[in-house]
Amino acid sequence: MKTEMSKDGSTIIVSIPMLMKKRGGRTLIIAPPGMGEEPPPREETLAKLVARAHHWLRLLEAKRFASVRELAVHENLDASYIAKILRLTLLAPDIIEAILDGRQPDDLSWAELRKPFPMLWEEQRALWKFPAVA
Repeated sequence: MKTEMSKDGSTIIVSIPMLMKKRGGRTLIIAPPGMGEEPPPREETLAKLVARAHHWLRLLEAKRFASVRELAVHENLDASYIAKILRLTLLAPDIIEAILDGRQPDDLSWAELRKPFPMLWEEQRALWKFPAVA
């Protein structure tokens, strides 16, 4: 952190070095270590989507709704959106755990997960650079 006076002496200028990082469609401002701040908030969009996907899957499996279309009507959402979210239930368990803990790679965003992804867990781990599971 650096402080200085303006040329006319009426203002104090405080300069703080920071890192700007894109995360889940937002830009986070990350202060340098030792600034006394809490760690940056984790992006919770993916965690919420994964939780929502598993909730919807449980509703469908419990036969509370006969189809994705019926669930979509109840949720007041488009059926294709719900189907895209439901695909998140096909992610490898360790990838889901990383998302829920906020430890997913920066490039693993909702924009990335909306695209078709492999169903095989080993291929998912390789695609998003997760360590292989023995």
